[in-house]
Amino acid sequence: MSSLEFYNGKPLAEQVADYILNYIIDNNLEVGAKIPNEFELGKMINVSRTTIREAIKILVSRQILEIRRGAGTFVSERQGITDDPLGLTFVKDKTKLALDLVSVRLMLEPEIAMMAADHATPEQIGEMKLQCDQIEELIKSGRDHMEADIRLHTMIASCSGNSVVEKLIPVINSSIAVFVDVTNRALGQETIETHREIVNCIAERDAEGAKCAMYMHLIYNRRVFRQLEKEEKQLSSIT
Repeated sequence: MSSLEFYNGKPLAEQVADYILNYIIDNNLEVGAKIPNEFELGKMINVSRTTIREAIKILVSRQILEIRRGAGTFVSERQGITDDPLGLTFVKDKTKLALDLVSVRLMLEPEIAMMAADHATPEQIGEMKLQCDQIEELIKSGRDHMEADIRLHTMIASCSGNSVVEKLIPVINSSIAVFVDVTNRALGQETIETHREIVNCIAERDAEGAKCAMYMHLIYNRRVFRQLEKEEKQLSSIT
């Protein structure tokens, strides 16, 4: 029986999960890196393969690992972050949620864009410009641009040079999904123009310009939500 069994009073599988997580951190394993197989981990930690499987299931449920059938177990791109960390899916009033989220985004994203102007690499700037092209193409062809929009905002946050900001991306992403759903692509042209302005300012190292462009981008969204809120209140007063 492993000496891990009574450590901190945790079940053995949870202790092994902690051990594997520390192994990933200590060995600087990047997203997509393959971890040792069950047999190798069992020998390394001195526990059974059954316990290793249980530990891996725990880490998969925590979005730290992912299992690729026939290939092995890999460090997840989620890096322990869930799709909906604040439980926003369960908020019924989507218009009110959108307004609340845009308020939070106004606190965060202009500053994030400002940091991106200081830290983005030429390669990252090139990728963001291509992403703007993709969003424009999708909008003009009437196709869903939500995933592409989320990807651009993810890129901007990743360029900030701030590791905490990168962990806030899921909240921002949840917000964008709500925006696209509620506005029903009402801001197509404004989205194209403000996205390009943000990225151009980042490319020119114009931090203040990037901040202002992001602020304007969000203000356009807020205006639509305020109008939707007024219309909903008018309908409810009639009924």
